[in-house]
Amino acid sequence: MEAISVFDMLKIGVGPSSSHTLGPWRAAERFIQELKESNQFHKTSRVQTVLYGSLALTGHGHGTDVAILMGLSGYDPVTVPLDLVRTIPQNVYQNHTLQLGGTQTVVFSPEVDLEFRFSEVLPYHANGMTLRALDQHGELAFMATYYSVGGGFVTKEGEQQKKGEQQNVLPYPINSGQDLIEHCQQHQKSISDIVYTNEEYWKPSRKVEHDLWEIWLCMRDAVYRGCHTEGTLPGGLHVNRRAASIHKKLMASKVYLDAQEWMDQIRESQPDFSQTLKWIGCFAMAVNEENANFGRIVTAPTNGAAGVIPAVLMYFYCFSNQTVDRSMMLRFLMTAGEIGSLFKKGSTISAAMGGCQAEIGVSSAMAAAALCEGFGGSPRQALMAAEIAMEHHLGLTCDPVGGLVQIPCIERNSMGAIKAITAAKIALESDPSKAKVSLDAVIKTMWETAQDMNQKYKETSQGGLAANIAISIPEC
Repeated sequence: MEAISVFDMLKIGVGPSSSHTLGPWRAAERFIQELKESNQFHKTSRVQTVLYGSLALTGHGHGTDVAILMGLSGYDPVTVPLDLVRTIPQNVYQNHTLQLGGTQTVVFSPEVDLEFRFSEVLPYHANGMTLRALDQHGELAFMATYYSVGGGFVTKEGEQQKKGEQQNVLPYPINSGQDLIEHCQQHQKSISDIVYTNEEYWKPSRKVEHDLWEIWLCMRDAVYRGCHTEGTLPGGLHVNRRAASIHKKLMASKVYLDAQEWMDQIRESQPDFSQTLKWIGCFAMAVNEENANFGRIVTAPTNGAAGVIPAVLMYFYCFSNQTVDRSMMLRFLMTAGEIGSLFKKGSTISAAMGGCQAEIGVSSAMAAAALCEGFGGSPRQALMAAEIAMEHHLGLTCDPVGGLVQIPCIERNSMGAIKAITAAKIALESDPSKAKVSLDAVIKTMWETAQDMNQKYKETSQGGLAANIAISIPEC
């Protein structure tokens, strides 16, 4: 089974969807690279894209068209100035040309060259896309099909995964929760210790810590921006941003020099239980309002669930009644990432394959385990926390109204964060040796539930709330 890094599970990107925005963006970037490697780049005069199944059904709402255009234009989601995420697609729609790879002008008429095949699903995955490069005579020069398989991961059609090769060279190969527990017990290490040693296989320890800190800073800044930004979210639903108004009630009208000072002030405020609940909801919604606004956030493990882990980590830092230092925060992220990888290996983190249990459910389990370890829980207690969190998300459907990651997605992040904290608290007071349900059993159950779930509840906007709320979303 493929080895998965923490940095595969926690990725900096642009909202609103990891499967429908970040994945297609990465696929378009990869297409450009492969086009160059095939020596067809300079011969290309026109580019065409076909989106299939779930990727087509909620493509406009999730900004899939925007992502494709940005990737084809040579911009990276980690570094692109966010104002260009609006202006570049607008220019393409107006001028019917784009700068392929940022250097070569080609024809691209979205009405013709960006095709949405709503009723056609490719066999490998519901999120399929085909990109074609045409020469000056209109002849096919290069073509490739990609699948956005969840969490920003992209697989090309025909690729043969080299199962086991990477996994076997890691110091601590992990395919299941049981593997993880055995490593922890045998070597008397915490989950984050095990993960840290594995991460050092890919990069030096200083680089691991630096990159994890960058992940945290992106999370923190998304919370901060979301708590200080008012207005209406784009897309046609006219959803008002609420995190800023909640924040104002909790923090009055104080002005802070930076996000870190703001966090420290929250920690010193000593809120009561009711206020703490409001803060957790505020943190989570702040991130996902940024996500819905094409902001820069961390896929954790998806964009639609990006608010859960930052909210719980903010709770850990601000309200845990202990000094939470940099090392503890990095360990939180490592533990969360490892739990997420178990779900990816044993089930799915794609809402198009498993519904929202694969997004909010997985993120809640990730956060629960990380918080449990942060509070001093044993590895078994941490896995128990993850199991409890997911157990109470089983069967959660993905039914975004209008195909937008807004209703009910933003509020679901608040619910996922609260469940994660509750699960961690329960696990800390429990004896995991007496537990009746293991994390591996829950992961298996989640996958079986996903397979049984009606397709209309898997990120298609054809069922649930999406089918019962009449809304018309204008195209880009």
